[in-house]
Amino acid sequence: MDVSQQLNSVCTSGLLHKKVSGYTKPEEIKRRGLYPYFRVIESDQDTEVVINNKKVIMFGSNSYLGLTNHPEIKKASINAINKYGCGCAGSRFLNGTLDIHLELEEQLADFVGKEAALVFSTGFQVNFGVIPALLGRSDYLILDELSHASIIEGSRLSFAKTYKYKHNDMPSLEKILQSCDATKIKLIVTEGIFSMDGDITKLDEIVALADKYDAAVMVDDAHALGVLGDYGKGSPNHFSVTEKTDLIMGTFSKSLASIGGFIAADKATIEFLKHHARSLIFSASISPAATASVLAALKIIKQEPERIEKLWDNTYYALNELKRLGFDTGISCTPIIPIYVRDDLKTFQLSKILLDEGIFVNPITSPAVAKTNTLIRFSLMATHTKNQIEHAVEKIYGVAKKLNII
Repeated sequence: MDVSQQLNSVCTSGLLHKKVSGYTKPEEIKRRGLYPYFRVIESDQDTEVVINNKKVIMFGSNSYLGLTNHPEIKKASINAINKYGCGCAGSRFLNGTLDIHLELEEQLADFVGKEAALVFSTGFQVNFGVIPALLGRSDYLILDELSHASIIEGSRLSFAKTYKYKHNDMPSLEKILQSCDATKIKLIVTEGIFSMDGDITKLDEIVALADKYDAAVMVDDAHALGVLGDYGKGSPNHFSVTEKTDLIMGTFSKSLASIGGFIAADKATIEFLKHHARSLIFSASISPAATASVLAALKIIKQEPERIEKLWDNTYYALNELKRLGFDTGISCTPIIPIYVRDDLKTFQLSKILLDEGIFVNPITSPAVAKTNTLIRFSLMATHTKNQIEHAVEKIYGVAKKLNII
């Protein structure tokens, strides 16, 4: 390396260091004693968890059906490790496909009502890989403006022309569809249940517009599987539009008590994705333990539909109580309940004080949302008791009153 190269290296290194060292917001929040991220849990994911040797009621989990510590699922995971080991040492494309991967794909396809499915290592990788694989430069990608980060990142990798329609606004969607070249591929992507606001997509209206303008529809059902539809089959089943929903995406890290993700569609689409989705081809495959866990979770969901009934009982109870006390829960109608604070500092304060008082909730602040829309996300599980919900709501009310939030 000559002198000029060395100088360039130093300058580049210095510029990078300047950028990262200039990011001080986390330290500022820590100095105030309000930092709410990377909180260390010392127990399993249940309605109660242990933090700093103290029991805390968990209202920040995505384990909607409360299956993460189910004994049958843990047993299945252990048995899979005993048979297959801890990992697959390669991608699905080459040496990392197990017979239980294929079994899981068959089960998932049957569960959501599609011909075939394809399992990825994470849910993020599904959206990250599927969207750019399906669309070319002359095609159109049309997203709900409140789409999940994984959908946004997938759109950035796509060469397609990308448009966003106003959240759940069908006239806005139709206006975009009308402007598209009728001879090109058009893919509409929406979430089944939106992860921040807790509302449900208008999937029946979306597929009607898609049919009118010859577009395809992909639904991210990460938060809807195990929650909506018969036996938790998701939003297409909920709206009776499974046949008209071209692609159904889901994750295993919520109701299915594990880690990973999948896409379900017709056989031709799945075969295409097997050979074009780079996040599948160039990533190690989902572990044997995680695969077996999902298979066991699917079995339990089918055998115990009362879990979903209990989840909705808890949801209605919590929503009614929060609204009765004057909280702004927006347009939520699902187990994801936003409690709007609309102030960054007060959102951090509310989260911190509640944790000190034994209630775990997730704070959502800018830039994840606008400063006028900051909130704590109150998430229900089927295994929460009414007493736990009542206790948490009372605590939230008391702290919110002290902070002049309500």
